[in-house]
Amino acid sequence: MKNILITGGAGFIGSNFIRYLLLDERFDGNIVNLDKLTYAGNLMSLRDVAERREGKGYEFVRGDIADYPLVADLFKKHRIDTVVHFAAESHVDRSIHGPADFVRTNIVGTFNLLDAARASWKSPEGKRFHHISTDEVFGSAEAGTAFTEASPYDPSSPYSATKASSDHLVRAYVRTYGMPATISNCSNNYGPYQHPEKLIPLMVLNASEGKELPIYGDGGNVRDWLHVLDHCSAISLILKKGRVGETYNVGGRCEKRNIEIVERICAMIEQRMPGRKCAGLIKHVTDRRGHDRRYAIDSRKIERELGWKPRRSFDQGLAETVDWYLANREWVDAVRSGEYMKWIEKNYSMR
Repeated sequence: MKNILITGGAGFIGSNFIRYLLLDERFDGNIVNLDKLTYAGNLMSLRDVAERREGKGYEFVRGDIADYPLVADLFKKHRIDTVVHFAAESHVDRSIHGPADFVRTNIVGTFNLLDAARASWKSPEGKRFHHISTDEVFGSAEAGTAFTEASPYDPSSPYSATKASSDHLVRAYVRTYGMPATISNCSNNYGPYQHPEKLIPLMVLNASEGKELPIYGDGGNVRDWLHVLDHCSAISLILKKGRVGETYNVGGRCEKRNIEIVERICAMIEQRMPGRKCAGLIKHVTDRRGHDRRYAIDSRKIERELGWKPRRSFDQGLAETVDWYLANREWVDAVRSGEYMKWIEKNYSMR
């Protein structure tokens, strides 16, 4: 991993992964962070590390993975030997209302990256293409079961369907062209720098501001929760030790109902903000279309083969996450602010 192209590196998981690498004194590679800077990308997530490393093993490029000439040029210019592909449209509700962007980014964008790598890499030796996917490609899990790497795909939304398609493209390039690729399907991530539209940051911020806490349906939908830094450690391990052509499920072994998550957050906010009463803010709203009831990841393969396990308990990770959002209002306000996007347009032209 000398010259790494990280797509979507200004997003939630991507920015945490870049921080994970650049804050490690042992890391001596070069990172090119390619991000389109849509609503979900925020350069403030990397401001401190970028100030120290810009021009010293780190470069940011504002661009679109659906732009093949740009992607091909980056491979050539930076002699890319490793791709870590995070970039994706990822919000299910947005995919229901506007699926076209998901097809363009998640399918066409993944194809462009694969084909640029195929054209650039004359030999697979010393190369690696890692594709970040999701447990949502498997659909809803029946009670008492968990998704393995061999589970059939059964996507329920345009988002999960486009991610399933991108997974199939990666596998096809492995089998047809010998692409040195791996895939990981992860469970729900949480932690710092996650966009406020997602469940945990939305509930933390709304509760702290005395706003409604909307929960789909009866709140009984179950997700397996994984701290983003535990996910980053899994990705790093797959890049170093994962077998080419293999898929690794990455989960937190932490299934929680949505209502339980919200109630825990309420208790933490009330503890940190005496006088604040949050339980009365909970509001059950009409369930979204195609809402999967339960996700559950069986991560025994990566645990057995690569020796990975999550390090943070959910109680520890959730408390740290609540405290982070309460302490980082500048970041939150920037994400919410139209002024931030005006600043982006002024300072970072698309390439």
